[in-house]
Amino acid sequence: MQNNNPIGLFDSGIGGVTIWKAINILLPFENTIYLADSINAPYGQKSADEITALCFKNVNFLLKQNAKIIVVACNTATTNSIAEMRKCFDVPFIGIEPAIKPAAINSKTQTIGILATKGTLNSVLFSQSVTTFKHVKIIEQIGHGLVQLIENGDANSLETLGLLQAYLQPMIDQNIDYLVLGCSHYPFLIPQIKTILPAHVIIIDSGDAVAKQTLHVLENGVGINDQKITPQKIFHINTNPSVLQSILTNDCTVIRTDF
Repeated sequence: MQNNNPIGLFDSGIGGVTIWKAINILLPFENTIYLADSINAPYGQKSADEITALCFKNVNFLLKQNAKIIVVACNTATTNSIAEMRKCFDVPFIGIEPAIKPAAINSKTQTIGILATKGTLNSVLFSQSVTTFKHVKIIEQIGHGLVQLIENGDANSLETLGLLQAYLQPMIDQNIDYLVLGCSHYPFLIPQIKTILPAHVIIIDSGDAVAKQTLHVLENGVGINDQKITPQKIFHINTNPSVLQSILTNDCTVIRTDF
């Protein structure tokens, strides 16, 4: 039955696992197939055309696995390519964008920071989102090097901490009270980030919002999996799977796949 088909997710690497985890908590009986295109990470340094081509390749792979819905668990892929994907594929898509709105609405200092990839910050969709909140000062920072450090298993390294310090201190100096994480990889850095930010600064990522939207779309579309049994949790990656395996539980299946 179609409602028992898997939720498909893809990202430029392991970052979207943060989105997968939120979905798995909210929808614990859903079968899932996750695609980590780590060999092409980070997407944020590529052109819009290159990003779209990679997205189409990923979508075709997931559709061959009978995905009933596709979660684009990558900010760069969403902001650059989701409109084209929705136009060309007959399957529901859930995207992920930097959660600017809750930060802008709730900021008391009227100053928020956004840490994201170059591809996300330079996208048309992101620019449109920013212009909606002209009353708020938005400090944008490209997280150069962070995705690759996370992909290499170095999220907790001194090099990562040094980069975060350099990226976040100018935001702190300008009195931000919200930090928006605009890349699905970056929630892995929250423990490091918390050692740098003042305690009052609130960190926002998009995981829970994406999970709720996935639930909403399934309820109003192909449906929730009605088999209350242990689901399949399958992860495909096209590079060394060791880092991915280290962040997953034993009930997940990790497969090295060339795609």
